[in-house]
Amino acid sequence: MNKEHIEGKAKEVLGKAQQELGKAIGSKSQQMEGLKKQVAGRAEHMLGDAKAVLKDAAKRF
Repeated sequence: MNKEHIEGKAKEVLGKAQQELGKAIGSKSQQMEGLKKQVAGRAEHMLGDAKAVLKDAAKRF
């Protein structure tokens, strides 16, 4: 697990919370901001996956 995995997961969780808060208070803008954070978090997590694969590949050579 690397920095991108941790930060990405944190963004996903915070985004989900913001989205749910937006639903609870009826704020479409908060829901959308929460969704954007979730997407950004998933992308960062995938970047972490790619870095881990490259690091493992580099160790093999």
